Order: sequence, then C-alpha cells, then structure tokens
Amino acid sequence: MKADSPNKNRNRWLKTLHQWHWMSSALSLIGLLLFAATGITLNNAAWLEARPVVINRSATLPADVLAEIERLDPARKTTRLPVTAEKWLDSQLGIHIGARPAELSADEIYLSLPEPGADAWLSIDRTSGSVQYEHSRRGWIAYLNDLHKGRHTGLAWNWFIDLFAVACIIFAMTGLFLLKLHSRHRLSTWPLVGLGLVGPAVLLMIFSH
Repeated sequence: MKADSPNKNRNRWLKTLHQWHWMSSALSLIGLLLFAATGITLNNAAWLEARPVVINRSATLPADVLAEIERLDPARKTTRLPVTAEKWLDSQLGIHIGARPAELSADEIYLSLPEPGADAWLSIDRTSGSVQYEHSRRGWIAYLNDLHKGRHTGLAWNWFIDLFAVACIIFAMTGLFLLKLHSRHRLSTWPLVGLGLVGPAVLLMIFSH
C-alpha cells in the first residue's frame, strides 16, 4: 500500500485541528466573554463598588414549628433545621434555605445564607420564636464577579467552571498547533507567541517583586 504523501498528512491534521478548534471555541465563547469582562471588573473593583441594598424582614414562628425548633440539641453545634421549619421560613420570608446547616446555641439558631452577589443571615430566638432576616445585595457586577470566582455558586456551577477550563485548554492547544502548521507562511507567528510569554513575565519581575 502506498504511503500517504506529506501533504495528505498535513491536510488531515489541519482538518482535525480546525474541527476541535471551532468546537472548543463555540463551547467556550460565552464563558470567555463573561470571564474576560469580570476579570476587568475584579481588577478595578474599587472604581465599580456599588452601594448594597439591604432588606430586613421579621416573623414569629407558629407554636408547632417552634416546638420542633426547641427539640434541637444545642450540644450538636450545627444541624439542619426540621423540614417543616425550613418550608415555613421559605414561604414567609421568600428565601430558600435548602439543606444549609444552622449554628445552634442554647438561646439562638443562626443561619448564614450567602449567595452570588449578596450576603444574608437569619436568626431565630429559641424562646420567643422571633425570626430576624437580613439580605444585602451588592448589585449585578458583584453577582458576575462572584460567578467568576465560584463564590457561593454551588456544585453545578463549579463543575461548569472546570468543564469550561478544559474547553479553553483545548481551544488554546489546537490554536498552538494551527500556528505551528501555518508558521512557515507567517513569519511573525513565533515572535508574537514569544511576546505573549515574555511580556507578562517581564511585568511581573519589574513591578510585582
């Protein structure tokens, strides 16, 4: 059997690399735009700082729910609230506690309820059943910044960030191989790649140490 010519091998590699390059580009396009934009906002956070919008709400637990709360053993330090208490608090305060653990003491139950772009907390007086809730939202830029950092975003978003990173690596590596295949006809290829490597290194050595 006659061996493939060098041109046929090159064309096969080009076709494969282009296919992986455009597929990884399509998968990572929106994520790249999001993470690039939030990289700018994170780097200039002092200029873009927003005034938080604070919401305070209060309520009083009904007797049957308070009875379940009173049965929680403060010696456990942390535990999940009874499901009936979670549902009642969610419906009354317009929140979603889920399975978040509560901090127990003899007099009080405290829940930290942070989310992307916002911080929140809830406290329950174990004697009177008085509930205090505070929600502080820092705006859309803070929300997008927290998505960038994976802060309080949950497991699904963390998985997305990992898969997005893999797509970016594939995009970058296939781009590198395409540069190599086309470099004979583009003399500025490797000087530009070298500048992309040396430039950040020089900035770090001069201004960061």
